[in-house]
Amino acid sequence: MFSFSIILPVRNGGEYVKECVRSILQQGGMDFNLLVLDNCSTDGTAEWIEALGDERITIYRSARSLTIEENWGRIKEVPKNEFMTMIGHDDVLLPNYLQEMDTLIARHPHASLYQTHFNYIDEKGELVRPCLPMDEVQYASEFIACQFARTIDSTGTGYMMRSADFDAVGGMPVNYPNLIFSDYELWVKLMSRGYKATSLKNCFCYRVHQSVSTTTNGMLYQDAFMKYMQFLKTVRLEYSTINEVIDRYGKQFLLYYCESMSHRLLKTPVSKRSLRVGEFIKRCETLAAEIIPGERFQPLDVFRIRIAMLLDRSFLGRSLFKVFKKLVP
Repeated sequence: MFSFSIILPVRNGGEYVKECVRSILQQGGMDFNLLVLDNCSTDGTAEWIEALGDERITIYRSARSLTIEENWGRIKEVPKNEFMTMIGHDDVLLPNYLQEMDTLIARHPHASLYQTHFNYIDEKGELVRPCLPMDEVQYASEFIACQFARTIDSTGTGYMMRSADFDAVGGMPVNYPNLIFSDYELWVKLMSRGYKATSLKNCFCYRVHQSVSTTTNGMLYQDAFMKYMQFLKTVRLEYSTINEVIDRYGKQFLLYYCESMSHRLLKTPVSKRSLRVGEFIKRCETLAAEIIPGERFQPLDVFRIRIAMLLDRSFLGRSLFKVFKKLVP
């Protein structure tokens, strides 16, 4: 039986964190501890967890208020068991999570990342949908291919890794605003040391609601996206298989994000961004020339991208877009 650390960074977890912690403590018969990185909670989160009196729990309180990036960055500094996983305070582990991980690691001792299938749940804990199916064995290039083709669901919760590997790759990349795309970089780095093994069983739930990723404004989101693409530019030089994937699927991926983030920028008040939609589109064109040279990349041929640029040129256009998005989410 392997030993595990479950790491919970949290600030003001409310009622969700109680459900999360209870789901962790019910991982019966397994050797694990729960490391809580409390970021100056003011709603009694740390006090409630402390009052449980469970010897498996260690709370690391921050001395000052930290950003989300700084708090998750602390994961690298705390002592951890042989294997570790990170969980969002509003997500839930099913009772078989650690047992299934124990079995999966024994079956795939040479894997460098582990995962199970999972369900998306809503604010009330009701099922939204199961995740897309995944192969049991997946290499970094295959993971990127599925991400580019949007045939995989990936969240920050549910992945298991060796603590030594996590520390060796530098821990959670904290240079991403609100940690958007940072988990993708981490998974690619870890898979590049071996491969990802995935159990076909559903062993955790990821809550879909007003999360950091959905509320992050367009300016920060595009900054994070550009950082991730710069990371992929680096790793493609190291791995020929990743290079082939980017050549094959890069255009599709760039067009998708050019469209989605043009709309996110359009929803962001001009006072909260330093970038117009048209300028972002030009950045995508420059990026395409670097990432997929020789490919014909014409984002303005896509109507939804072109109309976003046109609407962003006037206050009236931006206002009409906001009204439309309220009527048609």
